[in-house]
Amino acid sequence: MTKEERIENMQRLSGTDVRKCMKCGKCSGRCPAFKDMDIKPHQFVSMLERGKIDELLACKAIWNCLSCMACVERCPRGVAPAAVVEAVRDTVVRMQGNNGVKAEDIPPIVDEFIPQQLLVSAYRKYNK
Repeated sequence: MTKEERIENMQRLSGTDVRKCMKCGKCSGRCPAFKDMDIKPHQFVSMLERGKIDELLACKAIWNCLSCMACVERCPRGVAPAAVVEAVRDTVVRMQGNNGVKAEDIPPIVDEFIPQQLLVSAYRKYNK
């Protein structure tokens, strides 16, 4: 898949028009995971718009995003940074050929701290 095809695919997967972003930063200001992200929510949108997907695909922020949609709620233009993060995350998983979560990959200690609903939801989401 070419770089241009990946950009198009990420934009399609996110379902958001990244050109609508006015770079106000309100999405990043609302993000509860802001301090743990190497690329902030508003930067995801801007980088996808500029075609800088190599940096997006290599960043750690895609795994730190809580998918809480606080950024979407705060955006005055209706841009969905969380959807962009999710599209990048899906692209990385698909590029690795690991489009799924195997039960044996979930460490036993997770059961003590994470509600079962979360595990089932994640399993369904990533086993498409």
